Amino acid sequence: MAGLTDASARALDERLGTTGFARRALRKAFPDHWSFLVGEIAMYSFVIILLTGVFLTLFFKPSMHEVVYDGSYTKLKGVEMSEAYASTLRISFDVRGGLLVRQIHHWSTLIFMGAILVHLLRNFFTGAFRKPRELNWLIGIAMFLLVMFNGLFGYSLPDDLLSGTGLRILEGVTAGIPLVGSYLVMFLFGGEYPGTDIIPRLYVVHVLLIPGLLAALIPLHAIVLTWRQTHTQFPGKGSTNTTVRGYPFFPVFIAKTTSLFLWVLGVTTLLAAFFQINPVWLFGPYDPGAISSGSQPDWYMGWLEGALRIMPAWEITAWGHTVPLSVLVPALAVPGVLFTGLAAYPFLERWVTGDDRIHHLLDRPRDVPARTGIGVGGIVFYGTLWLAGGNDVLADRFDVPLFWTTWFFRFLIVFGPVLGYIVAYRICVGLQRRDLELALHGLETGVVRQSPDGGYSEVERRLPDEAIAAITDPRPPAAVDLDVPPPVDGIPSPRGRTATGRLRAALNRRFRADLAVVPERPPLDSGDDLDSGNDPDSGNDLDSRDDRRAIATSIDETSPS
Repeated sequence: MAGLTDASARALDERLGTTGFARRALRKAFPDHWSFLVGEIAMYSFVIILLTGVFLTLFFKPSMHEVVYDGSYTKLKGVEMSEAYASTLRISFDVRGGLLVRQIHHWSTLIFMGAILVHLLRNFFTGAFRKPRELNWLIGIAMFLLVMFNGLFGYSLPDDLLSGTGLRILEGVTAGIPLVGSYLVMFLFGGEYPGTDIIPRLYVVHVLLIPGLLAALIPLHAIVLTWRQTHTQFPGKGSTNTTVRGYPFFPVFIAKTTSLFLWVLGVTTLLAAFFQINPVWLFGPYDPGAISSGSQPDWYMGWLEGALRIMPAWEITAWGHTVPLSVLVPALAVPGVLFTGLAAYPFLERWVTGDDRIHHLLDRPRDVPARTGIGVGGIVFYGTLWLAGGNDVLADRFDVPLFWTTWFFRFLIVFGPVLGYIVAYRICVGLQRRDLELALHGLETGVVRQSPDGGYSEVERRLPDEAIAAITDPRPPAAVDLDVPPPVDGIPSPRGRTATGRLRAALNRRFRADLAVVPERPPLDSGDDLDSGNDPDSGNDLDSRDDRRAIATSIDETSPS
């Protein structure tokens, strides 16, 4: 048996080179930071979605054929409904474990979307999208879009009143597209709304087309590209742009990631068991003539709902066609600007900063205030739209007129991102100044001493180099100087001869205005506490057993660049 195994391994190695790859894979270093686990949470949630989705497809009937319900839920007995809704009720009440699996499927989708969004924000604020990871950033944006649409199609499949209301909005947006809107509605719904074909078509897209695309993109995004490239890492503790310090894939990382998968599965199952979600039996079957007050989509679609609610009822008429801006702007223009901006941002920042270097060392958000301010402004923009999606609920709960909440969000969507940028920018500058004080002067101890001449001063404890390595370690700059040089003998610089060149120079100055500078620490005086790092009262015991173990098991990996 051993000989057969050795022969098989040798045959594979001769044809595919598996031995060398396996050896490198087992030794690959993975940085040990909690933020790197968010992407894994998304990946494991996708696995749970696939497993529970396979179970649900065994019992769900994607048909809009009308039947009379005669199942276990007595309140709907004798009611006409589609086979899709009837089979959803059967899964919930008659299939053993069906309701649990259905809720696991729904909760894992919400966690999947949340993890993708947090992972995207982490990559944005730390500059992980920079060269050579632009392709990975674009793949992540594409997956975010695909998952968002697949979630919309998924919760539309039960054909209950809530999901039907969402489909009604989708139909209105599609019909509002100039020239081709009515034709697209007839194609999607198989006739006039609601038609008879929308549920079967959404089912095919939901269980086959988009999952197939995700099954191809997720390994490419999470494994192939990241395995080929050096992992990103935060500055400090000896990390540089050409080395990776972390734990090897086997056995340390494989044990951690396996336990994380079990945690994700366990938490999702607990949520499904104790927190009800999407009780379709309370909504009843979809009726085009009925609508429920306070209906809300899943959180990841709430921002589109909010954009529709706060957009004024504007429309224009041109060449005999009416263009409803109240539908097109929130449903097409706003998502188009948002996602196009996300996809183009790495290339726009490179153009502004002139930074064409390869980056494996991440930025701390405070070190690049301009980028952090832009990100916070985007979060405020998204959050305002998300809150506006529940303007009717807010008006009802707080007993204020709906008119007031609508106009509040209209003002907030304009001024909120600007205010968010300014506040985040100033916080980053303040944190930089605090870091500079720590590096140059040390930590305030609260001990006040009196000098021989009667003056008072606070004792400051110098921190060891390891404790402030994230502040003092050298790193590649986030931008280069692209300012327009002054004229020479009355002849302007080529950079300033065009409006584009002057705009680029102005944006470059704004981006570089408050970038963090690596401080140079002054030499130690005889009165400085050289052993402060080992003082048990300082909270910086750098020679602890855990730190020695982390350093001993770390791996330095030379960057392929």
